[in-house]
Amino acid sequence: MNKQNMSGRVALITGASTGIGRWAAVSLAECGAVVAINYNRNRQGAEETLKMVEAAGSRAIIVQADVSTKSGAEAAVSATRSQLGPIDILVNNAGDLIERRSLLEFTEELWDRVMNLNFKSVWLCSQAVMPEMMERKSGSIINVGSIAGHHGGGPGAGVYAASKAGVMCLTKGMAKELAPYNIRVNGVAPGVIETPFHDRMSTPEMMKQFVSSIPLGRTGTAEECGRVIAFLASDAAGYIHGEMIEINGGQLML
Repeated sequence: MNKQNMSGRVALITGASTGIGRWAAVSLAECGAVVAINYNRNRQGAEETLKMVEAAGSRAIIVQADVSTKSGAEAAVSATRSQLGPIDILVNNAGDLIERRSLLEFTEELWDRVMNLNFKSVWLCSQAVMPEMMERKSGSIINVGSIAGHHGGGPGAGVYAASKAGVMCLTKGMAKELAPYNIRVNGVAPGVIETPFHDRMSTPEMMKQFVSSIPLGRTGTAEECGRVIAFLASDAAGYIHGEMIEINGGQLML
């Protein structure tokens, strides 16, 4: 019996137009799940993800919504449910550093943008899928944290790191609350991953410095993260609950 076979299951992945979210969608599709690809602004990226999911042999839809807002989170869940069916898997991946800025220079508006996108969205989307999962007594929620949530982040990333630390703590709180309903809640904490995030936010010099601290001597890939997310969503991880899986090449060993 293949316990990573997720044929017939419905997955919603937030922020799936690129990077880790894209590869989570592809990896789940390769395991048989049908996928809702959420994006906010990057429609072209979402369409590229859709092509990759279809090439993997599965079916997908594209759902535009700003999941950092309650209305957006509810709209993403509602569209997925109406077009694909009840949601079995939620991957809370939407997030971004937005910009590097020192704490002294941080504004309240930027604070809210970072916190709402990275942290609040996890609660909003999870809250939106909880009732149906609780009624069925089944489901899997995977939250995407970051190594930054352990060590405070790189230059100008202190608030981003705090938001990811919140995600990682909330994951454990959700796991405790939802365990009686047979809803498994886990997370991943990626380290330095080759994604458009670092293309925009990190200079080549910064990347060299990051890599020098990684025992495996290289950055990770979004595909590697996506495959761990798919594993956590599957029955192969049926007794893993309340865990954050570190994907960092040994950069941080807990």
